[in-house]
Amino acid sequence: MDAIVEYLPLIRQGFVTTVLVTVLGALLALVVAFTLGLARLSEHRWVRWPAACIVEFFRGTSLVVQLFWLFFALPFFGIQLTALFAGILALGLNEGAYASEVVRGSIAARPKGQTEAAIALNMTPAQRMRRILLPQSIPAMLPPMGNVMVDLLKNSSLVSMVTVADLTFNAGLIRSSTGETALIYAIILVLYFVLSLVISGIVAVLERTFSPTATRRSLLTALTGRMQGVS
Repeated sequence: MDAIVEYLPLIRQGFVTTVLVTVLGALLALVVAFTLGLARLSEHRWVRWPAACIVEFFRGTSLVVQLFWLFFALPFFGIQLTALFAGILALGLNEGAYASEVVRGSIAARPKGQTEAAIALNMTPAQRMRRILLPQSIPAMLPPMGNVMVDLLKNSSLVSMVTVADLTFNAGLIRSSTGETALIYAIILVLYFVLSLVISGIVAVLERTFSPTATRRSLLTALTGRMQGVS
């Protein structure tokens, strides 16, 4: 135990790196998710088909292979990425591809009558998406999106394979130096669990914020304002 105490700064450093990778990877995943998810709903095939190919590529290939390609293979083509950036990029693209299906499915599940009503009010496609479809779809997106973010946190341990000094990488260093296998991995097990609870708590707060009642109120306000403008 005393040997572990000496390495607490290394554990803290790994914890900070894991949080950084998770937060930045989650932000990138959200950007990718909404970009690809909305693109797959496009009326234009030249937008919809490339987006579908990108989604299937990142969902259908291994995250480890994607990570290795970004860090080890790209230098052969003259592109050198840092280990941290390669890890964040791989996580964001891979998890974003999964999350894009959450975005697409949630929006596509909206009743057709709402789109027809918005068209009758002379709303443009962008206005329909921004003021009608997205506000109603966000509550449905949050639970599965939370699962994706927890999965991203767990997969963040893979960045240790490209020498990013996260919790898993530093735990391996401490285990090699002290021989304390059970204790050190129990500690990082608890730390990963705490981080997953934080993500679940954030999602729960967002679910209350974007509750169906608040969403209906926002939708009613948007439609009322539009009807007044039409009249």
